[in-house]
Amino acid sequence: MAERATIEASDVPRTRASIATELRGLGVAPGGALLVHTAVSRLGWVCGGPVAVAQALLDVLGPDGTLVVPTHTTGNSDPARWEHPPVPNAWWPVIREHMPAFDPQITPSRGVGALPEVVRTLPGARRSAHPQLSFAAVGPQAEHITAGHVLASGLGEGSPLARLYELDAEILLLGVGHASNTSLHLAEYRVAEPRHRRTGAAVTTPAGRRWVTYDDVDHDSDAFDAIGAAFDASARTRVGRVGSADCRLLRQRDAVDFAVEWLERDRA
Repeated sequence: MAERATIEASDVPRTRASIATELRGLGVAPGGALLVHTAVSRLGWVCGGPVAVAQALLDVLGPDGTLVVPTHTTGNSDPARWEHPPVPNAWWPVIREHMPAFDPQITPSRGVGALPEVVRTLPGARRSAHPQLSFAAVGPQAEHITAGHVLASGLGEGSPLARLYELDAEILLLGVGHASNTSLHLAEYRVAEPRHRRTGAAVTTPAGRRWVTYDDVDHDSDAFDAIGAAFDASARTRVGRVGSADCRLLRQRDAVDFAVEWLERDRA
């Protein structure tokens, strides 16, 4: 099976075993919690695609390690804020009334790559209950990381990102840059007086499906590439290649604390 429409003559086949070897070479170690953001296609041709990548990650983490991925469903949001593409104002009430409620078992992730769809359906996987910004995890810390995801704290103190911070987790950017590093959003909650926005989502309640509105921090990743570049320059990022992809491995606490300082200086 090919994950891309064409295969370059210079390509070599990657396997579960070769990916695992390269992950170990990058510094991924057994045990602990690892939050992974990835674009599997950038690894090159992988025999088994995202399934093999998930298996390789679990092989390296071992039975004491916990694999975590974002399983976001941002389409379940207020249509008044949709931009890619926007929809007519007349559609907004229809969408708010009929959008299917988030179901952690069946609602597919969107915009976060192919790997999260594999991880969230693995035996023993747990998924947090946030209708837009859920995370899935597999391993001994999965329940602790995903439980109690607060609606009005999608990427903040009531989210899996904060649980990962408490566990001193690591972040693996596998073929993606810091623009995809969701942990930097946790820093947005930790600056003084963060900006908030009103949003909505379809959720399941004891009374059935309903549309709810709530306030959360106004997430903005525009500065993440600049923050990430400055963090990398501090020599706390392990940089290497897995397959054909440029990759980064870093300690989540270091990145979040660095981003808080950067954002506060920028606002000042």
